[in-house]
This record gives sequence, structure tokens and C-alpha cells, in this order.
Amino acid sequence: MAVIKGRTFDGKNVEWEDKIIGSGAMKDVYFSPDRSYVVCFYKNAQDFQAKERLQMIMGKYKESIFNQDGGKYWQDLFCWPSSMIEHNGKLGIVAPTYSKRFFFEYGSINNDALGIKGKEKEGKWFAAPKLRNRHVDPKELGDWLNHIKICLLIARAARRMHAAGLAHSDLSYKNVLVDPSGGFACVIDVDGLVVPGKYPPDVVGTPDFIAPEVVKTSHLKKDDPARCLPRRETDLHALAVLIYMYLLYRHPLRGGKVYDINDEQRDELLSMGEKALFVEHPADKSNHIRLKNAEKWELPWADTAKLPYSLTGPYLKKLFERAFIDGLHNPSARPSANDWEIALVKTVDLIQPCQNPKCAQKWFVFDNSTSPKCPFCGTPYKRKLPVLNLYSSRSKGAFRPDDHRIMVWSGQSLFWWQANRLIAPNEKLSDAHKKRVGYFVLHKQSWWLVNEALPDLTDKTGGETKPIAIGDKIELTDGKQILLDRNEGGRLVVVQMVEG
Repeated sequence: MAVIKGRTFDGKNVEWEDKIIGSGAMKDVYFSPDRSYVVCFYKNAQDFQAKERLQMIMGKYKESIFNQDGGKYWQDLFCWPSSMIEHNGKLGIVAPTYSKRFFFEYGSINNDALGIKGKEKEGKWFAAPKLRNRHVDPKELGDWLNHIKICLLIARAARRMHAAGLAHSDLSYKNVLVDPSGGFACVIDVDGLVVPGKYPPDVVGTPDFIAPEVVKTSHLKKDDPARCLPRRETDLHALAVLIYMYLLYRHPLRGGKVYDINDEQRDELLSMGEKALFVEHPADKSNHIRLKNAEKWELPWADTAKLPYSLTGPYLKKLFERAFIDGLHNPSARPSANDWEIALVKTVDLIQPCQNPKCAQKWFVFDNSTSPKCPFCGTPYKRKLPVLNLYSSRSKGAFRPDDHRIMVWSGQSLFWWQANRLIAPNEKLSDAHKKRVGYFVLHKQSWWLVNEALPDLTDKTGGETKPIAIGDKIELTDGKQILLDRNEGGRLVVVQMVEG
């Protein structure tokens, strides 16, 4: 195969094979001979503003993300272009190749009948129940905890883009590759990032993820002041849709309501735009999903009575309501990416492993307000469970509730960010704070916390002060008070024993 050589605008020599390996609406993609990078050429001529935006994305904005504290973290979460190139009058960009984890290893069922083995893991394969249940090899699907991890990474990436003054403009499962089997995600196509007020979007977004205000005003000219174009707030709608779909395998707006029975296009514009309505709206049930219209592959996920959005736990439930009730037609009311990140971190601490080894989802959010059971397979929880209610110090000797709790399971690790409110599990987490500091274990019907690295671990029950040395353990019993860290932001645990 012929290999073409070129030189980037910043003086680097690059090569690519003369064979298109992928073609989208805007670019043709070519592999380098060693497969370590790709060269992507735009199909249409790019104007001066487009070139200037690319230079900013690969210069100022790239440096502001990757050359700051914690910048190394983002290398796996973004596929960021490195250089610009021109060849035969066409403008192109050079970008790293996606990690192998983002290509199907097993493909589809029945000896890869769909031929997706080796293809990119677009999120649609894992967010749509028909594709998940009917086509994708179960070894590719991962479990529900990994889907939460994927959502956390996407929220974190959106938070970082927005903090840099950027908007993605086309956040969707086409532009976020995922690996549910490992719990990884990667945001791609960042060459089209929007700088509000300076660089307008190239596209309005991908259907299913376009914000209602953008759909509603899509008939207006681009320069009409009433026209809504992609920006940070529209990213936040798309982010909420992505999280809802990755956790519940259905779309939050595609219900049973028909707005125009005679005009399919107008019906789509109304249902996704001006008349958009949450399928689980508690006060207006007119757009609830009609089960009689659901295919067997879509069940039980289409059944919102059986698998309501509240199964995602109290923190995500509130954000879904803000996104799809309060903020659906009021962009300023939508949860920020940081709101989602915090809620997802706290939700991970509510997770329990299902006691049914055949459960497809493997994990669920423990709900101690009712008889606890896995919502996915119906298996009840059948033993005592320690619930750790977290309090943290705001002033010396004074602790306040954090609206944060940990549901314990045997073998679960305890980390510094759980022991101290001021330590956040994000890109700035130091190596010293990444290591676990203890673990929980069930032994002979008793629950224990084993201290591996907490120098201040202390039993404070009943006003006493009993240090628990590193290497020692403390039993978790109802009402026990345990100090995890005495520094500012350090947490006090109050144990509550729940009967399954």
C-alpha cells in the first residue's frame, strides 16, 4: 500500500497510508503506517476562522488543559488533535489513535453476524436496549457499576472543557467512545469545539442529544439573534441525556405522545423541541412510554414503573429532575457537569453487589427506605448491612452531616477522599491519596473495618477516645462513632446497621 508523506504546520514529518479507514460527515480518516496516529482531512474547504479555531484548540486551549496541574489525567479521556497539515489543497489534522480498549474485541453475537468486531465502540451499542440485548456479545457489555464509571468520566471531561471556556457542541454517543467491560470513556472530535462568542459551532448536534431550544429555533437563520446555537448549556442537556441512557437504556424524551399524526417531521420537531416532555414526568404522564408499543428487546427497560429513574439513587434522581423537568426548557436551571460529577461519586458509595450471581447488571444502588432488593433481577438483600453516615469537621471539634453515606460490602476499599471531605477523587488527586487506606470485611457474621493507612483512626463512641492502630481493626456495630481523620475536613462516621 502506498504511503504518503507530509509536513505539519509546526514542522513535524508525518506519514499516512493511501486508504480511507473511516469517513464521516466532515472528514476522511487515514492510518499512519505504525497505527500510532491518524491523519484526518476535511472534505470541504475550511475558511480562515476555522483554521484559526484549530490553531487555538491545538495551542492555547490544549495547553490550558494538558499543561496544568493534573493535565496528564486528560490524555486518556480526550482524543486531542496535535497538529494541522495541508495536502493537495485540503486541510487536515493529526490525532492519536484511540486505545485498543475502544474497539470491539468480540463484536456481535452469532459469530459477529453484524461485522462489528474491530470497529469503534460507539456508545449507541450500549445505551439502546435493542442493540444491547439482541446483538452485542455479553462479554462486551460490562456491568452497571462500570456504566456509572463511564458517566463519571464523561461528566468530568465536560466539566474540564467548560472550565476552559469551551463547549463540545456535539456531545453524543457518536462522539464519546466507551468501554463498558472496563469502565472507560474517551471524548473524540474535539476539533469542532465551540468558543462561545468567538468560534461558532460547525454543527447543531446529533439527533436525540440536541437541546430543545436548539431544535425549536432550528428553522431560523444562523445569524438570527433568536436562534439558539450549541453552547455550554446545550452540552449540559446532552450530558444529562447520555447519563440517563447509559444507566436506564432508554431516551428521556421519546415517549408515547404524538404531536402531529400527519407530519412525522413536525412531530419530531415538537417532541424534541418546543413540546419536549420527560417520559417520567410525575405530574404530566401524557408522554409516558407505551408498553404495548415496546419490542421485547426493549423490556424491562421501557417499563418505567418497574425500573424508574429513582433506582439510580437520591443524588442522581434530583439531578434528572433538574435536567428534564426544571431545566428542560430553562437552560440556566440545568445541572452543571460538576454537579453530575459530585452526584456520581456519591452514588458509587451507595452501590451494592447483587447477591444473585446470574444478575446481568451485578450492582445496584442500595435503598434502605424500603425492603432492599436488586431492582434489575428482584433478588432481595438478606443480611445485616452497615451504613456509614458521614460527618465532617467545619471547625475544631464540630462535625456537620455531609449528605453522604457509604453502603458497606465485604472486600470494599476505603480511600482518602472518603476519609476527608477536602480531598476530591478527580484529576488533581495525588499519588499518595490514590492508595486505599482500609477495607471492610464480613467475618463470622460481624462486620469489620481494617485500618491499613489511617494514622488518626479512633473509636469515639460514647465520648471515649480509643485509637485503632494501623494493622488493627474495629467492629462496625449500630451507633458506633469512628473518627477517620483529625485534620481539617476530616470525617466522623456514625454506623447504622440495616437489616436486609
